[in-house]
Amino acid sequence: MKQLNEHLAENKVLILYLLNRLPDGIKSDNLYKIVSSTNNINYFYFQELLTDLIETKLVGSFTKDEDIFIKITSEGQNALSLTKSLLPGILKLKADNIFKEEVSLIAEESSIITEYIPKDENNYTVKCKIVEKNEILLEVSTFAGSRERAKQISDNWKNNANKIYPQIINLLLNGD
Repeated sequence: MKQLNEHLAENKVLILYLLNRLPDGIKSDNLYKIVSSTNNINYFYFQELLTDLIETKLVGSFTKDEDIFIKITSEGQNALSLTKSLLPGILKLKADNIFKEEVSLIAEESSIITEYIPKDENNYTVKCKIVEKNEILLEVSTFAGSRERAKQISDNWKNNANKIYPQIINLLLNGD
């Protein structure tokens, strides 16, 4: 059975290894999906590891479009080059395979974004976006007279943006 310190180090190196493959960073919840699928760790343990990596400046965080992203620092890249051998080959292979699957799912997920913001108890603004490779392709902001309507608009956007977007573009280009 592995020593606790060895297991701890292996999981930290795994996080650095995965972050090193993401030059633009990733949301911590999305990173957790990849790490937990690879090495079956719980959320609280993952957060503890991530906090430690941030405190030691191996990982940094930044805000983009009101979301917090994390990414490996140059110190983290140096540490990874020194410790990469701690990761068993089978774990690297598993991480690489899961990484490919999860990143395409995450990219798809993050391309259709919606949020509703209360102005007061009966007035909401709904923002609907399509983002591709960190570029906003379309952003629509509209008024919703109630929380229920705001949720309905938001849900409809999430489920039908792929149909709505071409219709909006067609209306903008052709007017019909």
